[in-house]
Amino acid sequence: MSTSRQTLLNSFNELLQPERFKDYGPNGLQVEGKENISRIVSGVTASRALIEAAIAQKADAIFVHHGLFWRGMDGRITGWMKQRIQLLLAHDINLFAYHLPLDAHPEFGNNVQLGRVLGLQTDQRFGEQDLGFAGAADFASANALAQHVQTALGRQVTLADPGNGREIRRVAWCTGGAQGFFESAIAAGADAFITGEISEPQAHLARETGVAFIAAGHHATERYGAPAAAAHVAARLGLEHVFVEIDNPA
Repeated sequence: MSTSRQTLLNSFNELLQPERFKDYGPNGLQVEGKENISRIVSGVTASRALIEAAIAQKADAIFVHHGLFWRGMDGRITGWMKQRIQLLLAHDINLFAYHLPLDAHPEFGNNVQLGRVLGLQTDQRFGEQDLGFAGAADFASANALAQHVQTALGRQVTLADPGNGREIRRVAWCTGGAQGFFESAIAAGADAFITGEISEPQAHLARETGVAFIAAGHHATERYGAPAAAAHVAARLGLEHVFVEIDNPA
């Protein structure tokens, strides 16, 4: 089966409601390809490696969390940007990208899907544009939670442990580069906060507030939303879908 580009775009927009968000780049169709679509490849980032994998999969469309265009970026189509766009145009592949709408979706988004992987149920939203998620937990210590996250995600994490032996009864999380949400997570009553990245101030805040901070990787925390959303839309429209994981140490 196949569907039109516009029907697919409408389906993604209906699901993710990008008009609700103030974002850092354009959500929706970023590069126009062929009119009729029968196979979608999903991935985290519109890298050249993902585009090449989509070509090998004979995809008509790519669906990602991190697209090609961001606010304030250099607008010239040269170097690596030219190579990515050239591949898309040469093979007539559509590129769809959804950033904050994919983080926030209550069923297929990055945050709720990360919670599923970690065994956490959301009962609270917090932070700017309600992008932060929180829920009850039961871990003896911050270190026990960090070990659980490492096992679930299959990678090392960075733990800023306050060293107070506090039991973890509420966990807040926000995928990707959401270290700036730490103070909002503390205000929301979290005993620990999980995100992708850590900056210099967070270790001090963890020690001074008694709330643990875990950085589990930007890519590692955001690899679940795109395939979940794309698979849902593909099934609804009768399309083929393949998730392609491009290794990333982040």
